[in-house]
Amino acid sequence: MTDDARALRRLLDARHSCRAFRPDPVPAETIAEIVRDAGRAPSWCNAQPWQIVVTTRQETDAFRTALLENARQASPQPDLPWPEGYPGVYGERRRTCGYQLYDAVGIARDDRAARAEQSMENYRLFGAPHVAIVHSAAALGAYGAMDTGGFVTAFMLAATARGVGTIAQASVAAFAPMVRAHFGLGDDRLVLCAISFGYADSDHPANAFRTERADLAEILDLRG
Repeated sequence: MTDDARALRRLLDARHSCRAFRPDPVPAETIAEIVRDAGRAPSWCNAQPWQIVVTTRQETDAFRTALLENARQASPQPDLPWPEGYPGVYGERRRTCGYQLYDAVGIARDDRAARAEQSMENYRLFGAPHVAIVHSAAALGAYGAMDTGGFVTAFMLAATARGVGTIAQASVAAFAPMVRAHFGLGDDRLVLCAISFGYADSDHPANAFRTERADLAEILDLRG
């Protein structure tokens, strides 16, 4: 294995969904470096359909307050339809991730009220000092969204390389009309997700677990 391959594997293994952050802001220069690196992600015909709004300081707090209020009152209206379901192994993985989180923060699996309150941490942005609102060109539809997924992955790896924690949140995109209005985004943009980011609170129990990954045999069908 080459040095570059080992470095990439270390980043992939180190990255995780951070669910508790310290209040310390990430320097503007570091944010710019992360976004610059993420912008190297490939895209169909080099369209590069992604754009992001990144908040700092009072802007983050203002959005956090507005988002939480909206989430408590409004019904979800995502720009892209939610999955129809999580059949089979996909549902098993989803449940396992949820149970790991509840176990880490001391919530009983049958305590629905506590589970619902924990879910609201999504709209508090897990206390992160920054959030990136990720949006793509509506005209490019699903393929622009797929390209932007590559940008999201590259963003999180670039952040990990600099000691910055991240969590990608489709939950924020559930309230796309509110997000669009809050940031003045046009109807020609699809709100795809948010990435809350900052320096991880390593002592918080929500950051104490790691999700499992499928075995290679479950992914790879090598032929020839």
